Amino acid sequence: MSNVVAIGYGNDLRSDDGIGQRVAHALDFNNVKSLAVHQLTPELADTLASADLAIFIDACVASESTEVQVKPLSPEFSNVIAGHTADPRSLLALTQALYGYCPPAWWVIVPGENFAIGDRLSEFAETGVAIALEKITQIINQDYR
Repeated sequence: MSNVVAIGYGNDLRSDDGIGQRVAHALDFNNVKSLAVHQLTPELADTLASADLAIFIDACVASESTEVQVKPLSPEFSNVIAGHTADPRSLLALTQALYGYCPPAWWVIVPGENFAIGDRLSEFAETGVAIALEKITQIINQDYR
């Protein structure tokens, strides 16, 4: 895979909400453009338009799931981008609408337990980060299309 974009997003000042950014910072592949952002914005469509594969990384509350989840993503035109923020599906739809193309995409969702103000991840989240990095490596190496 020649051009992979990994976008880790979340608030790194809300403890485990910064999981996505932490994973993005930890990725170390020659063929991966890794972005750590506070939120998904329409401007990212330009970056996605030139990607062969996109991987989005975000946190979830552990009560939603205690496992690191990997889900395929498709553009969803019904999700309107409200203001300056988007979710991965609406960002893919915007990319498709603007550029006539969007890359195959995966959503890696990592559970966290502490979303209070702070800049450190919980031990639970740190474990999830390690698992997420393994799963992302599998996606990149096995070309999950």
